Amino acid sequence: MADKRDYYEVLGLSKNATEAEIKKAYRSLAKKYHPDINKEKGADIKFKEVQEAYEVLSDTQKRANYDQFGHASTEQGFGQGFGGFQSGGFEDINDIFGSFFGGGFGSSQRRQSGPRKGEDRLMQLRVDFMDAIFGKTESISLDVEEQCSECIGSGAHSKSDVQICPTCNGKGQVTTQQRTPFGVFQSSSVCPECQGTGKKILNKCHKCHGRGYERKRVTVDVKIPAGIHSGQQLRVPGKGERGTQGGPNGDLYIEILVSRHKYFQREGNNIYINVPVSALDATLGCKIDVPTVHGDVELTIPSGTQTGTQFRLKGKGVKDLNSSNQGDQYVEVKIQVDDKLSREEKELYEKLRNIKGKDSIYDRFKKAFK
Repeated sequence: MADKRDYYEVLGLSKNATEAEIKKAYRSLAKKYHPDINKEKGADIKFKEVQEAYEVLSDTQKRANYDQFGHASTEQGFGQGFGGFQSGGFEDINDIFGSFFGGGFGSSQRRQSGPRKGEDRLMQLRVDFMDAIFGKTESISLDVEEQCSECIGSGAHSKSDVQICPTCNGKGQVTTQQRTPFGVFQSSSVCPECQGTGKKILNKCHKCHGRGYERKRVTVDVKIPAGIHSGQQLRVPGKGERGTQGGPNGDLYIEILVSRHKYFQREGNNIYINVPVSALDATLGCKIDVPTVHGDVELTIPSGTQTGTQFRLKGKGVKDLNSSNQGDQYVEVKIQVDDKLSREEKELYEKLRNIKGKDSIYDRFKKAFK
């Protein structure tokens, strides 16, 4: 056995390595050289070498014999060598493939055969600007798959027509075994006869034809709460995708898309609006009826108001969705010059200009440069 490498050398360990270090080295090297992962030439030989080394060093008695007698210990019957998997090798290779592929050979992932809730659905609903502020109830129509009202989801004509699947004995899955150079591996898969239900139906329900569910067109009333924002979602229980094995339907989530308003703009719970004011009214001051989402509100524009001036109307915004707080409305003045004047109006402006003389706004601006 002089051609065999030292087991500690194979795993890259010293002779005083702990059990944890041995297992860690084995897991790393087995994953690296396993033929199903590493297709390089010679990887399978290295994998067998690693497996053989671990088979001996992971067993306390075999390791003691090996430390004393070397490779001769495996020839003299002190251990079962590579082929046995008796010292945890099979369990550990399962752990490796469980972490690498999501399931081991000897304990493959099983599909749930019990009731499972259906997937959730998502749809979008466009809502008018004012409806988002004050709320409303919106009726929507959609197709859903619901439990058959005739067979209550069993898919059978009567209870006596439901029997245990003879292929899987009601487990919903079948197990197969395969012999390989590394041992006997077993795997589980969905039963081909009952498709995982574990049941065999003799006479199918005449209404759903054995499916256990019906496809319906239903109308759902969705309550849109006052103050909802664009992008927020509403949940409608039980109107999602169909459940399996008698499980409930998933839920429907409705994403709200709020339409823009021609004049109002919303930021959080506050409303913003631009209001045009003539130069004359801004100069002399006036009172105007400002539109708000709650109706017109009288606003006093002081004399000498400049364009861009912002006024706050307290409590005239949107009610907070989760509290009693009320937002405000902000009114921004935009001064506009009237470009359509009557003869009389022009004459009055001429008189005003003559009165101002060289003391116009522009004249005062020019003097600042002298």
